[in-house]
Amino acid sequence: MGHQVIIFDFSLIRGLWETRVKKNKERQRKEKERLEKSSLEKIKQEWNYILECRKKGIPQSKYLKNGFVDTDEKVLDTYGKTPQLQKKRALSDEANKERSKFIFQLSGQQWTEFPESLKDQTFLKEWHVSNTLIQTIPDYIALFQELRVLELSKNQINHLPVEIGCLKNLKVLNVSFNNLKSVPPELGDCENLEKLDLSGNMEIRELPFELSNLKQVTVVDVSANKFPSIPICVLRMSNLQWLDISSNNLRDLPEDIDRLDQLQTLLLQKNKLTYLPRALVNMPKLSLLVVSGDDLVEIPTAICESTTGLKFISLKDSPVETIVCEDTEEIIESEREREQFEKEFMKAYIEDLRERDSAPSYTTKVLLSLQL
Repeated sequence: MGHQVIIFDFSLIRGLWETRVKKNKERQRKEKERLEKSSLEKIKQEWNYILECRKKGIPQSKYLKNGFVDTDEKVLDTYGKTPQLQKKRALSDEANKERSKFIFQLSGQQWTEFPESLKDQTFLKEWHVSNTLIQTIPDYIALFQELRVLELSKNQINHLPVEIGCLKNLKVLNVSFNNLKSVPPELGDCENLEKLDLSGNMEIRELPFELSNLKQVTVVDVSANKFPSIPICVLRMSNLQWLDISSNNLRDLPEDIDRLDQLQTLLLQKNKLTYLPRALVNMPKLSLLVVSGDDLVEIPTAICESTTGLKFISLKDSPVETIVCEDTEEIIESEREREQFEKEFMKAYIEDLRERDSAPSYTTKVLLSLQL
């Protein structure tokens, strides 16, 4: 008996899929309209307006009325035309022109590697490379002894070369939102480093002990990774003032966390913490502590009722509908985008919070998990 062959009417199948596509596009259109009308879109516009006002140096009293943001474009236009501001801009433009001689900038997905000509520009003091498809940092980076700032966020970099330890004058290293899974011990040789940003790499689980040598570091951001605990080397950074280890896998905090006696800001939201150690009360300069309150069952009373000016923020995460997708890379990319949005939101929120002297020491009114 021969094989049975089933013959399909492909025009019918195509018709069914076209109908489904149309329905899906219609759903997307309605969702877009809903978001545009939602309070989320309004909040986003207000934050962007506030950031624009701050860039232009506009006093808060000009755009805040009775505690609400007045998004009147006349404020931006009027303030931008004052003689004082125009003079300030002219001086700033001149300074920026001189500074740009020592800055290397690169952006765009057409770039898959650094240009060959870069090797001869060892006088550069700053690299600003973002939104490219570059995966590796060239070994010849060791020749750039004048390098102060290395901004390499939002690329495809999958490892840091050991030569990075040769940059003795490096003050800022930002390799956020790349594909790093580890950090070389040689980074601990960058003895003048002040800011380290490894956020959004999604896969870093630990830091080498050699980073304990970074005694000048004041800012460490390792958010959106997979740290099960605060690295020992971080606890030994004696000058640390800002630590963001949110969106990781922390289940507890070290009992000796109070050894970070210079720490002012500690961001712990979106972890798996169930309690906070009393040692936090012994940190004299801690002024802002942010956690996610959903899993916390034990919080020292002294934290909530602090008389030292500590602002304690407990964020409530709203449940987000999980979209089933077989493409793992697509899921990770979506997660990166969400983390970037939340980071920008938290940055603006914290800046605003610092400006409000009358802010309560305990709030639970912020929703972090937003479905875009």
